[in-house]
Amino acid sequence: MLFRKNQSLAVSSGARSPRRMTKPAIAIALVLVVGSLIAYRVSSAKKDEPAKPAAPVLEFTPADVAVVELRALARTIPISGSLSPVTQSTVRSKVPGEVRKVLVREGERVAQGQLLAEIDTADLQARLDAQVAALEESKAKLSIAAKNRDNGMKLHTQGFISQNALDTTQSAFEAAAAAAKSADAQVRLARNALNDAVVRAPIDGIVAKKMANPGERVAVDGALFAIVDLARMEVEAPVPAAEIPGIRVGQAASLRVDGFGNREFAGRLERINPTTEQSSRAITVYLSVSNRDGALRGGMFAKGSLVLDQGESAPAIPLTAVREEAGQSFVFTIEKGKIGRRAVTLGRRVEEAGLVQVRSGLDGGETVVRSRATGLKAGSPAVLKDAAAPAARAG
Repeated sequence: MLFRKNQSLAVSSGARSPRRMTKPAIAIALVLVVGSLIAYRVSSAKKDEPAKPAAPVLEFTPADVAVVELRALARTIPISGSLSPVTQSTVRSKVPGEVRKVLVREGERVAQGQLLAEIDTADLQARLDAQVAALEESKAKLSIAAKNRDNGMKLHTQGFISQNALDTTQSAFEAAAAAAKSADAQVRLARNALNDAVVRAPIDGIVAKKMANPGERVAVDGALFAIVDLARMEVEAPVPAAEIPGIRVGQAASLRVDGFGNREFAGRLERINPTTEQSSRAITVYLSVSNRDGALRGGMFAKGSLVLDQGESAPAIPLTAVREEAGQSFVFTIEKGKIGRRAVTLGRRVEEAGLVQVRSGLDGGETVVRSRATGLKAGSPAVLKDAAAPAARAG
């Protein structure tokens, strides 16, 4: 009995002892502990990690951008050539003789009819006097011949002379009349020669060159002065023969001349040469240029463009704003404080003006980046550095 009681106590005592944990429960507990530890370390690492800096704001000046404008870009061809006065004259001596006076010098402005020089008139005056004397003699002979003819006609009427005698007196009168007429012409020529010894300006202009000096002897047709009128200038320019179908008299041109910076001179196509130059196969055209202020001079070099036709109005941007990637043209814009990127289809280009029309992709009024800045990306923050300054226009 005692043995059973002890056994019963042992069994009772074992029922109150704690249960042992199973293996799955232990594994789950370990996973939770390890996970908590990892999460704590990641959280601590994020707290210790420095914050990423914000993207830099790109700054642009008004010179870096352009506002897209609607413009009609003309189709043009480049031209260049030397300037020469449309009206110019070489004053030549009409009579031989010694130059007695020269009254003007190079660079002086002269008016039409102004006295330029005088040639010695002693020989010319003597020649005129001789011709006047010959004329008087001819007139005297003509007077005698006229009287003889009148007398002969009376005598012939009365039957005192024959018809042959009357014809003889008539012929003598006609010969004397012709001689008097010739002598009168010689007098007029001698008088004109005397007048031509006084050299006058044939046009208004400026003396470009003086080729005679006092004391020098000049021959007939000897060059004395070169006078040019700078009010209208002319440019002689070659153009490719292939462009001739589009060239017409009256077309406008814009020219710039060396030494005048960005000043533009207006020109007009006046003439087209009918033949090509054999060496270059180009055709020469002639353009007039107004020069009322006399700023231009002969021999200056001019270059510019001849307007063939005016195109339709369309958005225009600087050529420097156009970029290409994989054969596609695009531009960077500044929109709502960020860099934008727009694909564009290009139209007419005008290299002289540095502009190109946009057929699609822009409507006008947008702000495009015209500078060749590198590293631009769509979405990057961007501002105009001096927003108060007027934005640069497309032109």
